[in-house]
Amino acid sequence: MIWKLRLAGLALAAFVITQPALAADDPTGTWLTQAADARIKVTKCGANLCGTVVWLKQPMDTDTGKPAVDNKNPNRALANRPIIGLQLFEGIRADGPNKWSGKIYNADDGQSYVSHISVSGPDTLKVDGCVGSLCGGETWTRSQ
Repeated sequence: MIWKLRLAGLALAAFVITQPALAADDPTGTWLTQAADARIKVTKCGANLCGTVVWLKQPMDTDTGKPAVDNKNPNRALANRPIIGLQLFEGIRADGPNKWSGKIYNADDGQSYVSHISVSGPDTLKVDGCVGSLCGGETWTRSQ
């Protein structure tokens, strides 16, 4: 009986050792915003991180009945871009251990904000943004 337990223990140890480990500070994946109204897919794009809208709770504009577009963008040439597929991160790159900094575009007001991102748990991403000295943040959760 003891040899069976040892064999099982060895098999379990071999399984754990051969499994790829997810880095505790890896921001890549798909994240649900704090308001649960959008999912953002974070990928590596060279030295930067890309953050793309891949899902919206309300994908259709209730006024037009058409897919939601970036109509708050002050650049009228960009105001007809669909929100789904929109790249939100601008120059987000590593800024220390478990910290990335750059700008994040907010389609709700058409503005970009200085931002900092960090992984705050296995399934949580802290996203902070600042306008001048006023800062705020939210926590995104990993989407399964």
